[in-house]
Amino acid sequence: MLTPKNNIIIGIIIALLVVASYNVDANPIEFVEGLPNLAIVVEEMLLVEPKYVPTAIWAMFETIQMAFIGTIVGFVIALPLSMLSARNLNSKYVYGPVRALLAAIRTFPSILWAILFVIMVGLGPFAGVLAIIMYTIGFVSKLQYEAIETIDSDPMDAVGSIGVSKWQLIRYVVIPESASHLLSHLLYMFDYNIRQTSILGLVGAGGIGFYIINYIKFFEYGKAAVFMLVVLVSVLIIDWVSVKIRDKYIIKSQHGMEVTTK
Repeated sequence: MLTPKNNIIIGIIIALLVVASYNVDANPIEFVEGLPNLAIVVEEMLLVEPKYVPTAIWAMFETIQMAFIGTIVGFVIALPLSMLSARNLNSKYVYGPVRALLAAIRTFPSILWAILFVIMVGLGPFAGVLAIIMYTIGFVSKLQYEAIETIDSDPMDAVGSIGVSKWQLIRYVVIPESASHLLSHLLYMFDYNIRQTSILGLVGAGGIGFYIINYIKFFEYGKAAVFMLVVLVSVLIIDWVSVKIRDKYIIKSQHGMEVTTK
């Protein structure tokens, strides 16, 4: 509902948008004038070269392996860190420093972590895996400790009143209560890391992105299109599998019933 207060807020947002657009030199005219260049690129990308499909599939397989290892290892490390970061499980002297550490990890995007690890361990997929692990730790920890803090306090108080240890409280209350969130975060990060890994090749961290970036760099858009198409198909398949898993385990657990999918 539009009220005078809401109108003022909307006006402030529009004003900030205009100011920000001016500061970053956002020019719609330049965008329109550049559309013919985009049409040229699209036309060249339609000249797909099928002989590169086997290489693209193998590179995508490497990308999926990198994302899988990075997601699982990062997730395992992130879980105890999220427990330490939850305000309803620890004092501020515990969750404060841990949250500061996680915030520092999240400060750097995965591509910057990839640059760091390329310097440390050299070019190749191992640097990409390490970058994905760090990125996963930072974001899964945040998502999970926020989910833990939303747990109903009644079962936690009830179990805590009988004198159980914190480990028992986590095992029998916290993890079961946040299990659906846990699985949802795992699926989300794996899906995200697949996409993210596709661009880590920009800095030599392996995966299918290495081929895409190099072909685009030398204006070989037809070859790049083959690899981009393989990425698209792979992402669509992973999305479909994720939906099936969510329907079977997450939605079922939240609503207490089986969800029939087609």
